[in-house]
Amino acid sequence: MKREGASGDAIVEALIANSSTFGNKTVFSQEKYKLKKQKKYAPKVLLRRPSSRSICETYFKKYPARIGFMRVDALSLLLSMANVGAYSDVLAVDMVGGLVVGSVAERLGGTGYVCSTYLGSAPSSIDIIRMYNLSSDMTSRIFQAPLGDLCSLQSAGDAPSVLSGSIQRDLVEPAAVPDCKGSNGNSIAPKAPRAGKAPSPERMKYWGEHGFSSLIVAAPDHEVESVVADLLPLLSYSAPFAIYHQYLQPLATCMHSLQASKMAIGLQITEPWLREYQVLPSRTHPHMQMNAFGGYILSGIRIHRPDP
Repeated sequence: MKREGASGDAIVEALIANSSTFGNKTVFSQEKYKLKKQKKYAPKVLLRRPSSRSICETYFKKYPARIGFMRVDALSLLLSMANVGAYSDVLAVDMVGGLVVGSVAERLGGTGYVCSTYLGSAPSSIDIIRMYNLSSDMTSRIFQAPLGDLCSLQSAGDAPSVLSGSIQRDLVEPAAVPDCKGSNGNSIAPKAPRAGKAPSPERMKYWGEHGFSSLIVAAPDHEVESVVADLLPLLSYSAPFAIYHQYLQPLATCMHSLQASKMAIGLQITEPWLREYQVLPSRTHPHMQMNAFGGYILSGIRIHRPDP
């Protein structure tokens, strides 16, 4: 029937008519049978604008290892515990393909900045950002800088609190992109800015003097304890941080180290928990196949370490 050009609905009706067991099924079973055949022979496509939730769920189902097995509820908790909001300066260590950086940029909505830092000379891949289809204004506020450069610009004096730098939060704004003219005088759409460019010297100086307003770490392949020890001094005092890891032990070790060094307060390890339900008339129940593990998140607030 497919070779003859029959429609998908016609094929489904033919399968139902020739099924010897369809009439003996319950109403619910018949509906499930129809839906199963329609997905195979009469699929429907619904186009939607990409979002953090849809991108995370897609990668979690298809390629979970690429995003560090991060579930969508863990991603939302990371953003909330790090207090990511408008006009924030967010420092991120993204070793999950750019999922965290893209989600932060989406939540910032064209305000504030997100700096993806990395260890060594080779930057981490943030290709997933392309999936977000962000506007040019959002993309222009995504930077990449090596951790060594950020540490070298750190102010030698005491870092100010988050509130003290809020007045100059947008000291350096991205320059407006002028309209380009073609040979015939018609306007040509300017090339979209590249996500992950190097920050300007002025922006780097501002971060070195005032610190970042929050920190998010998702680096499953790095030792969390040593990475966080280098990252926390880059934050303003009273700035929150959230660290994701697939396993509990690395976060527990990092938490003990932070408690001993007295660099943070409000430390807690959270295990996200999510249960999906099928909601249909007379058939509401938890999904039969669910992922029961969503990783762990260590959160806290950076404070001034007292003199020994």
